[in-house]
Amino acid sequence: MAMPWRVYQMMMSKHPWKIQILTAGTLVGCSDVVSQQLIERRGFANHDTKRTIRMAAVGLIYVGPVLGVWYKVLDRIIVGRDKTAAFKKMLLDQFALAPCFLACFLAVASAFGGHSSEEIWLKLKKDYKDTLISNYYIWPAVQVLNFYFVPLVYRLPLIQVVALMWNTYLSWMANKI
Repeated sequence: MAMPWRVYQMMMSKHPWKIQILTAGTLVGCSDVVSQQLIERRGFANHDTKRTIRMAAVGLIYVGPVLGVWYKVLDRIIVGRDKTAAFKKMLLDQFALAPCFLACFLAVASAFGGHSSEEIWLKLKKDYKDTLISNYYIWPAVQVLNFYFVPLVYRLPLIQVVALMWNTYLSWMANKI
């Protein structure tokens, strides 16, 4: 385990942007596999591989870039890693980014799934509120710890690892009929 971690760290130091985005895409795709197999109990014979690829693409094209830029901006707006700075960053993250990010995630994932704009709007009306409330149960505490203890370059990958289960939930919400 030490060797893969060292390789990952080396790659992060050489290509942080690319590796963060690849990590996000990979883990969002893995979350869809978990969603289909553990939550939806599809079994591998009925696994929707195209859906998993679409969700990985959402991670690559949307989640990774948006969160990667957001964490950099947040560090410029609120300087420092003390408890007060971490708390302020969490507040901005949860009340400025999260509502918009989640709505866009559901819309992007639905659009990638071939849904019409009317279907996407109905999905948002139906699922957005529950998704945002669930977000507030989990992420404020995680983000305070993230902003307090984790260096900027590792925030997105760490959050994506923690988010494996959250993204499983999001994949289920984005793809349920």
